[in-house]
Amino acid sequence: MNTINKDKEFEDAINRFGGVITRICYYFSTDSEEFKDLRQEVFYNIWRGLDKFNNDSKLSTWIYRVSFNTCISFRRKNKKINKVSVQTLIDMPEGEAHYSTKEEYKMLHELILQLRFEERAIILMWLDEMSYDEISQLTGLNRNTVAVKIKRIKEKLIKMGR
Repeated sequence: MNTINKDKEFEDAINRFGGVITRICYYFSTDSEEFKDLRQEVFYNIWRGLDKFNNDSKLSTWIYRVSFNTCISFRRKNKKINKVSVQTLIDMPEGEAHYSTKEEYKMLHELILQLRFEERAIILMWLDEMSYDEISQLTGLNRNTVAVKIKRIKEKLIKMGR
């Protein structure tokens, strides 16, 4: 792939899937600086891997996988407990949330941030309306395991919100 085509393909991918990338990075970040660094690393990994993308899967699935794996690797390297300030929550983009109030949206994010990072990733994919099969493909978990994990995560979030 020549540089001009790669530039165009990269720009198109970021324009189409930038919101998804942002949400994934947001859920794995402890503060706004880390969020920016992590998102930049995801962009770099997408850029670097674009030549190797061979259309075996949908581009959206590949972008999600690169984003998810970059964040997981980052988290494992840094092994920090995710705590976030109220200011960071206010600064983060709200994306396409379907919540009736900003307070509900913030409350859900605060609860999700208390989950372990694997749980966070799974519930994020589910909230992005990915199918159990797609989540299974991205995480390497069995489809039934994904369904059980999502059920348990939702129950945990409900319990935490009381």
